[in-house]
Amino acid sequence: MAHAAPKTESTDRVKLPFTFDAEKMVAEFEALKLNNFEYYNVIPLRAPAHTVDTSLPFPPPADDYADGSWCDWMDTNYLQSSPYLNEVIDFFKANTTVTLVRLLRLAPHSIVQEHTDPTLGLEVHKSVIRLTVPILNKEGIQFFLNNSEVRMQPGECWYLRLTDPHRVLNNGDTERVNLTIDMIPNEWIRNIIRESDV
Repeated sequence: MAHAAPKTESTDRVKLPFTFDAEKMVAEFEALKLNNFEYYNVIPLRAPAHTVDTSLPFPPPADDYADGSWCDWMDTNYLQSSPYLNEVIDFFKANTTVTLVRLLRLAPHSIVQEHTDPTLGLEVHKSVIRLTVPILNKEGIQFFLNNSEVRMQPGECWYLRLTDPHRVLNNGDTERVNLTIDMIPNEWIRNIIRESDV
């Protein structure tokens, strides 16, 4: 029987072999008692250390802020109060350097216009990559990458090459919430991306 060829770094989307409990993540998201918002909202779970603890010194200027090693990174109070989300992040921390972690909220009947993120791809030297875990992703929500829809289900974990054009449509009646995990790529995550099936 023929085997599928392993993925390469030229693949624009890869579903990774990790699945997380979307119901637990939704429960912790709702427990944060967050304010209503009009369009787009970001909840930081892990951020530059000097922005979490303002007693820490500001890091010196960096030659390349896209390189995740330009500062130290720290868990925020939001993450510290969310045991399951903490467990998810700790899994990646045990295997690579995790930098920025956020919950990204998109209001009902809203769109994110097509754009690119020039520093979020494996092909970019000294950069970070972003993994996406949908949490609330109900009917009417569509994510397009290179004009092709990526059908992501809650709890799945995806690598998306966000240096390519992408956009989001939320034509539904509920907000869309994704967990995004940025990390400095090492051979562990590179190998998983190469070997994973879509």
